[in-house]
Order: sequence, then structure tokens, then C-alpha cells
Amino acid sequence: MTTVTDLCFLTLHELADRIRARDVSALDATQAVLERIQRLNPRLNAYITVMEDEALAAARAADEEIAAGSYRGPLHGVPVAVKDLCATKGVRTTAGAKIMSDWVPDEDATVIRRLRDAGAVIVGKTNLHEFAFGATGINPHFGPAHNPWNEAYITGGSSSGSGAAVAAGLCYAALGSDTGGSIRIPAALCGIVGIKATHGRVSLKDVVPLSWSLDHVGPLTRNVRDCALVLEAISGYDPDDPESADEPVPAWASALQKTQATPGAGEGFVPRLGPRGVTRPQSDALKGLRIGVPAGVFDKTEADVETAVRKAIDALRRLGADVRDVDLPALSEYWGPAGAVLLAEAAAYHKEDIERRAEDLGEDVLQRLEAGLRISAVDYINAAQARDEIRRTCDEALFSDVDLLAMPTTVRSSVPIDAVDKDDPTLGLTRLTGQFNVTGQPAISVPCGLTANGLPVGLQLVGRRFDEATVFRAAYAFETEGGVPIGRPPID
Repeated sequence: MTTVTDLCFLTLHELADRIRARDVSALDATQAVLERIQRLNPRLNAYITVMEDEALAAARAADEEIAAGSYRGPLHGVPVAVKDLCATKGVRTTAGAKIMSDWVPDEDATVIRRLRDAGAVIVGKTNLHEFAFGATGINPHFGPAHNPWNEAYITGGSSSGSGAAVAAGLCYAALGSDTGGSIRIPAALCGIVGIKATHGRVSLKDVVPLSWSLDHVGPLTRNVRDCALVLEAISGYDPDDPESADEPVPAWASALQKTQATPGAGEGFVPRLGPRGVTRPQSDALKGLRIGVPAGVFDKTEADVETAVRKAIDALRRLGADVRDVDLPALSEYWGPAGAVLLAEAAAYHKEDIERRAEDLGEDVLQRLEAGLRISAVDYINAAQARDEIRRTCDEALFSDVDLLAMPTTVRSSVPIDAVDKDDPTLGLTRLTGQFNVTGQPAISVPCGLTANGLPVGLQLVGRRFDEATVFRAAYAFETEGGVPIGRPPID
């Protein structure tokens, strides 16, 4: 007998198959998730707003459409959550800020509209670091999100509630945003998968910005295939977004299931069927793929994190990848432009808030915004020009001899919530993520183990611009054949 908990921990694609076959209704799945939210959200604080009535209505509509033969695809009827800086028509969107706590948008953000068009059931708006400007997920206005692996610990941020909700079975997928690591960090600390696709791949229209030239929106899920499915649904050119790229959207999820070699998959990519119908690649799944481990990525890394990630890299090697050490001094050079652009653009957007309502901003966010105001126009222009040059040359600079980069997502695991004021972990959490916001290259975090005290560790894989296919390929092979299953968090 399938319990409510078991139903909530189905993968998105497993649930999709059951909904399509009408073995499980969208309403059943939505009610199960809402029941779980009601029981666990008081402990996890993953949601700021739960959209119960809207979600139940959308689930009933999905069941009616599917019964009538109008199946929209793998997100149809699936309960998902969205970070509370994506505008939702008629539902308040707070951006985790007191200043915006009463804002009710008149329109959906493009990513929300695309989720609705795919038939997804949006169950709520998730908690976040105020204005997405922080890596811990500690919010002075709505409270911190709590890590399902240990409720006394941070989830990471800024997509804190999305990370907690997915990991704890309070939705099947969630949207996050990533300006310096804010999808990948909570994915790593909460033991789930999160991808920041190439900048411009996903529309930013009507998503409250932090730094519009560094911002990315992307999915957090419990496995790689689900991540690909959600990214497909929300990707695509948006003429209303000046940052949007007019690039075709590949069928990433389908490519992961194919039983014969495909372009970019390399010779020997011959998946086989594993338990529960999961397609599993053979041991040569990554044959011909060159993976670089940049020098210095294990500097200042916690021992347990280093051990887990090195084992993961060894697994990539066993899957046939040519793993090699690479010296990439450019990575450290990208930090300066990234920081200057982020601070200046954030300060420009929030200038009026700083001048008129500084007392309503969290102390950490106010300090960062004030630092942005001190950046001169000359320094910003120089940094912006450097950003543009980095994006033009980064593939050549980082991938002249390899196809992917592998490294820890974060150099440290989660920390206690009550320790953050004394020892802010932000620099350690963003040390290996922020560079890839300025390059705009796709980067994914995949769980690769637990520390001695039971906290998740993430493996980060980074690819060339608009080559999400290779990133997904390696992540999927690692997850299904080489990874170490970490199981469910002990929240129940």
C-alpha cells in the first residue's frame, strides 16, 4: 500500500507516468503534498505562502483534461513550488522582504506562465534569503528555512525554501534563482539536484532581480532526469526579456533515456534498464568525455566534503571519463568583476528602498546594498566590460582541453542556524559557484554523499555555454551508476 509519504517521495517522472496512466490522480498527489506541508512546514518554514485553494482547483482541472485525452506532458498535474520572487498573478510575491510583503502582481512571470502551460500545479511560494541577497537562507522577516537533514542547520540560500521543500517531499520540484550560487548551494546542502542553465536560457521577466546580468532561474528536484524535464518546460526565448537568448531548447530528458549513442553522448553510451524502470548507463557511459578538476578547488575544503567529492570524481573516472587536473587561473580572475557587477546592479535596483525604507531591510542585506552604492560608475563600467569579455572567451579559457569541470559545489557543509551571526559561512558557500554566474555557463549540483554528522555534500559539474546536454549526461551517469544514494532526510 502506498502511503502519503511514499506518494510524496515518488520522482516527478514516476508520478507523471502514474498520472498519465490515471493510476494516481493529480488531486490525490496535490492533497498528499498539501497534507505534508500542513504537517511539516511549521518545522521547516519552507513556504511563505501556501496556495491551497488554487492548487486544488488546478489539480481538478488537470484530472479533467487528462481524462478527456488532453495530456500536456510530464508536468501535467504535478505539484510544484516556486521561489517567492517569481511574480504570480493574484498571489502575493514578497521576495522575502518586509518592503514587498503586500505586493500582489497583476501578471505571472514568464516562468510561472510556462509552468502553468505545462499543466503543473503550483502549491505555494517558497521562503528565501531577503531579496535573494544571501547564501544562508536566514530571513529576518519570515524566519529561516530549516534543513530537513537537521532542523537546527541552514538550508543554504538564497533559494532556501525551495531546497527544503523538495528535499522533504513538500513538492516534486521547485524553482529557484541563482546569482552567485543560490540554486546550487541549497541543492548541495539539502541533498538534491539543482541546475543553473546558461544565462539567457530561462526568462527573467517579472522575476524580482538581484543582478539582472548575473541572475538565473532554474529547477531544484530530487534527481537529474526530473531537473531536465522542468528545465525544458521553463526554457526558451522570451522577447520581453532583454537578457533572453534565442536558442533552441533540446529534449534533454529524452536524450538521457535513449538506448543508443546520440550526438554529444560519446561512443559507448548504451543505457540499460535498472530498478523501477530507471534507465542506467553502462560502466562506459562517459567514455570519451574529458573532465577537468581545477587546481585549488580543494583548498580550504572541509575534510568530509573533500572525501565525498574525490570519491565522486573517481566514480566519473570508473564510468569511462578521462579525468585530469587542470590549471585555470582565469577562475580566480572572474571574482572581481562578478562582485562589482552584483553589488552595483543590486544597489541600483534597491536605491529607493535604501533611501526611504532602510529600517525595513535586514542588516546583512542593507550592508551589501550600501556597499554597492559605494561602487563608482567607472568601476561598474569596467566590471561590466570585463563580464562581457569573460562571457565571450570563457569557453575557450576553461574548456580548451576538457568538456566539463568537476569540483565541490561548496567547500563546507551546512552550519547551525544559531552559529551564522558569529561565523558567516557565505564566502565558503559561494567560493566555487559565483564565477559561473559571471561566465553564464551551465552548472549543476548533484548529491555525492553525507558527512560524518549526516549532512549532504554536492558535486558540481560545469559545462560550456548552452551545452546543458553534456552537463546532464555526466550528472545522470553519476547519479544512476556511480553515485552514492543518500536516501531520504530523517524529517519523518
